[in-house]
Amino acid sequence: MACISNSVFESLKAREIQPLRVRKRPYMGSMISEGGDGHGILMMEPNNISTPALAVSFAQTNGGSHVLAVSDEEGFVSLFNTQRRLPSYSSCQLDTEDARTELWRAHNNAIFDICWIRDDTRILTASGDQTIRLWDVQTRECLGVMKGHMGSVKSLCSHPLQSDIFVSGSRDGSIAFWDTRSDSASCNRTNEECFTTVGTIKDAHVASQGRRMRRNKVASKSITAVLYHKDERVVVSAGAADSVVKFWDTRKLKAPITQTPPQCQTSVEGKEGRVHGIASLSLDSSGAFLITSCMDNKIYLYSAFQPDKGHLKSFAGHVLGSFYVKASFSPGGTHILSGSSDENVFIWQVDRPEADPVMLKGHRGEVTAVDWCPTDFCKIATCSDDYTVRVWSIKDCTFESEHCTPSAVRRRISAIPSSVSQRLFDSTDSGHLETSPSDILACNTEVASPDSGKAFSPSGKALTPKASKKLIPETLSLESTPHASSVSKAISHSGENYSLIQKTPESMKSPSSVLNPPSSSKRKTILDYFGTS
Repeated sequence: MACISNSVFESLKAREIQPLRVRKRPYMGSMISEGGDGHGILMMEPNNISTPALAVSFAQTNGGSHVLAVSDEEGFVSLFNTQRRLPSYSSCQLDTEDARTELWRAHNNAIFDICWIRDDTRILTASGDQTIRLWDVQTRECLGVMKGHMGSVKSLCSHPLQSDIFVSGSRDGSIAFWDTRSDSASCNRTNEECFTTVGTIKDAHVASQGRRMRRNKVASKSITAVLYHKDERVVVSAGAADSVVKFWDTRKLKAPITQTPPQCQTSVEGKEGRVHGIASLSLDSSGAFLITSCMDNKIYLYSAFQPDKGHLKSFAGHVLGSFYVKASFSPGGTHILSGSSDENVFIWQVDRPEADPVMLKGHRGEVTAVDWCPTDFCKIATCSDDYTVRVWSIKDCTFESEHCTPSAVRRRISAIPSSVSQRLFDSTDSGHLETSPSDILACNTEVASPDSGKAFSPSGKALTPKASKKLIPETLSLESTPHASSVSKAISHSGENYSLIQKTPESMKSPSSVLNPPSSSKRKTILDYFGTS
């Protein structure tokens, strides 16, 4: 019988826990839409009519976010299951129907925007027929018609918590507020309930007197984008007349509570030049940052709490040839996705505005509406004037990982001078603790015995609970909690020196700081930042 002898080191290695996998962001340039499981090309030919899509929107719930809603210029709404195998360019004309789960004609005019509400059981559609319609997704039944605008309805957004309340922006220059819980005014010929506005802002974005756009045409007063802020009381709007974003208190609609400064081009002589309109708005998931897709071929990022201070960053490289080109934040707010008039899709990293954006090629016309799947960072949807919708995905969406094994930790522990460790523990046993910063770091790298459950110092002495508690200063609070873990990771040391990353004075003062959020007693809504009641 063969005798198998293992060394001490081999035994320790066999007992070693698995390495910790640390996720990294996938490379966005590896996104494809060539056709396959979860990615491909959808041809917009409802009822055998080729028509460009105008809006795309993924469902918002965790279980249904793979469903993509698409509206087009003919007034149709299509729902697609993006988890299925999607067609390639060569087969999209024949195989798109395999991915489509629902199709109905919602309007007799173009649908410029769509919005999921009620846990994805309802859809709102904004149309060029000057109305908004509420639809039951399962039965495709119209549950209500909103009438009140005198122009095409260009943008929609529902209340963050109360889906019965929503806001819309129209080409007539007005912002309208709706509540489907209110009594319907009347019924139309098809016995559909008709609702009227519960509040209106007229001429919300009007160009200053005498200001003209290209070709000497007076600037349009169209409202191109509206958003409900996470604050629940503030509505954000933008228009085609200027590059100003306005913030409105829904309790006081006479005037905006704050706004961004205009993005003006200056001439060679230093005079104020033409003001560009804004095509779209997007808030990140926290509500702290706002991006505007401006017609000067730039995307500007603002603090949603201090928009009057001007933009914080700008992103360039794409081309905005029309107000149909939109931009959107990624689910975590780390990236920005935008269409472009040069037939490409652009993706920027928010923390690297100076870097070249990732370009996704494939469309053969102006790329207009875009959307990011709220539960899948590796999936986006784009539509184009080439009559297609492309669903992009990373083929092998596996994350690179770094490994931090206990062996590496033990190597760092063994580097501590034994004399320092011995002095540290001797002072603890005598009832008082005299340590240097390097001693503190040394004493916090304890090694636990898996057999006994006791803690041992680097010198080999067993620690009593009392002595172990004394070794950890209160200022570090290195307890076994997620917060303590993040603090301990912030400690960096080299030899006898150490540094502890602390909050900067700027982060302590910033109202939008994630590191130091204001207490609920001091700040209940975003309005408190603007000094309004």
